[in-house]
Amino acid sequence: MLQNPLNTENTTFSDKSQFPAFSQIQPETIEPTLQQMLAKHRQQLAELLSQSQAYTWDNLLAPLEDMGDELHLFWSPIKHLHSVANSEALRKVYKACLPHLSEYSMEILQNTDLYKAVQTIADSEQYTNLDQAQKKVIEHMLRDFRLSGVHLDAEPKARFAELDKQLSQLTTQFEEHILDATQGWSKIVTDVAQLSGIPAHAIAAAKQAAERKQQAGWLFTLDMPSYLPVMEHADSRELRHEMYIAYVTRASDQGPNKGQWDNSTLMPEILTTRLEMAKLVGFANAAEYSLATKMAKTPDEVIDFLQQLAKASLKQAQKEFADLSHFAQKEHGIDELKAWDVAYYSEKLRQKEYAVAKEDFRPYFPEDRVLNGLFAIVERIYGMQVAEIKNPDTWNSAVRLFSISDENGLRGHFYVDLYARPDKRGGAWMDDCRIRRKLKSGAIQTPIAFVTCNFNAPVGDDPALFTHDDVNTLFHEFGHALQHLLTTVDYSDVSGINGIAWDAVEIASQFMESWCWEKPGVDLIAQHYQTQKPLPDELFNKLIKAKNFQSAMQMIRQLQFALFDFRLHLEFDLNQKNQIQRILDEVRQQLFVYPVPEFNRFQHSFSHIFAGGYAAGYYSYKWAEVLACDAFSKFEENGIFDRKTGEEFLHTLLESGGAAEPMDLFIAFRGRPPKIDALLKYNGIAVA
Repeated sequence: MLQNPLNTENTTFSDKSQFPAFSQIQPETIEPTLQQMLAKHRQQLAELLSQSQAYTWDNLLAPLEDMGDELHLFWSPIKHLHSVANSEALRKVYKACLPHLSEYSMEILQNTDLYKAVQTIADSEQYTNLDQAQKKVIEHMLRDFRLSGVHLDAEPKARFAELDKQLSQLTTQFEEHILDATQGWSKIVTDVAQLSGIPAHAIAAAKQAAERKQQAGWLFTLDMPSYLPVMEHADSRELRHEMYIAYVTRASDQGPNKGQWDNSTLMPEILTTRLEMAKLVGFANAAEYSLATKMAKTPDEVIDFLQQLAKASLKQAQKEFADLSHFAQKEHGIDELKAWDVAYYSEKLRQKEYAVAKEDFRPYFPEDRVLNGLFAIVERIYGMQVAEIKNPDTWNSAVRLFSISDENGLRGHFYVDLYARPDKRGGAWMDDCRIRRKLKSGAIQTPIAFVTCNFNAPVGDDPALFTHDDVNTLFHEFGHALQHLLTTVDYSDVSGINGIAWDAVEIASQFMESWCWEKPGVDLIAQHYQTQKPLPDELFNKLIKAKNFQSAMQMIRQLQFALFDFRLHLEFDLNQKNQIQRILDEVRQQLFVYPVPEFNRFQHSFSHIFAGGYAAGYYSYKWAEVLACDAFSKFEENGIFDRKTGEEFLHTLLESGGAAEPMDLFIAFRGRPPKIDALLKYNGIAVA
């Protein structure tokens, strides 16, 4: 009997077998196990639809949820391993499984008999007796049936299903190309002079990386903990230039590995596939299709929102770059700033204006202090306690497992995987391993989350030391995790982060970042790893003064990404050539702050929109940030550790999952609709 990597039979969560058995997952067993499970589910679905009695929640939707949960419990650890412990064997079987999953998903979503059965429940008297979450599950199901072409004739319905399968394969290949391209370039430095300016921890890590590969010198890679210190601090303009080219040309037709792992043809294929799918189900373009499941309802609403932020930010961003250029020319003799100079001279200017550098904070943010402080903040706000589970079965020895509980007992568990390493996808994210739901027995299945970052690992005898930016990132991802873990919804489709409009899903994460900028919060997470002294007031005050350094430039950068993404999915035309680069160039020209080299191929590694869930949805970061900043302003009014305010946020936005509309939840918490002014104020941008 092939083993499910997550034991779903035992519902007593104290049993260690409730966690994924990562050490026992064998690639060769995955595909046949999946096929067995899908065959069983197909048979179960046929039996459900053939029953003679009237369809109800209990005899149709509850069994469907059981089937979906069993599949999720099997697949989520495998999907996670594909991102954090990628191997040739796992990659091969993962790609082989995607068509099976896509076909099965489309069979469910395009099943006319199932659609009609769910509709009969929605139209029946029993519907009025269902609770709000159950009604929302049915509402989302009927919507998703229609968005998947359940109403189409046989030929277009089959075409939609084929396109869905194709899209899953294309996006996976896009992501794998980025991983391969990132791992496929490295730089050995043997001249110690080239290390000038690079922080000691980054030099030590590069030395350690070279020694692991039995090479002399210092090994630098395109992983962010290696790349960023060079770009921000290396005095060698030549080294910065070389690494910049390698980074911004990953998976493209340019740069040192041009043509290898090239995403040039995949991008238009992905866009073409999305466009055809959207048109098949009655939308003019992929952007309109995307908005069918979001808070924003029309493309004009999104474009107007982004343009409003751009109008408020552009002049300030242009002035910030002009100031940077003047500084580089006057004090460093650089007549023209190049793209590979911006981060370096920005750090120099930050040090001059605020007498502080990002690296000054690293000794004060050792891993354990940051994690313990984060957990202490969560306890103060929400009354939750976090405890570590010793010796868990994980995919890497550095991964840690924690429980989170309140006064009434266990709420869930989460894994924390903080360090960058080979065969691990870049960036930071939260994903769900297991979803909270009520089981047939009446017991609650508690949720499990994955919290993943790519920070510096410990070097030598020192602990892992983080920058304040790293701390922000960790708080952001943990905000997502809290929304997944603290939900009180009993139905998986709208539990935790499930069923939440995509442009609202960043509210909880960006909201959580706010405590990184408050003195009482920082006091809990900051302590010098050698002296155990707290972060000095002088250094904290410099952090706050520098908080909005070049914030308008950062705002415009994010707006460029968001406008590029949305226009791309709104305007993409099968008959126009080189459209991706043209739209990106137009957006950069409209929001011009400084020139980008012609060889830059940022879009080739823009995994958020070409491989992730942010297609025609990257604007969500700013959309949700408006609500997050405005929500935190209530804590500013009442006290950042005010338990009453924390409980109000917990009971509205965190516990409700996707069972209620995000705007209704926000208004219930804040007492009014959100104001964009809160976002501009938070970023130090003048409100017109």
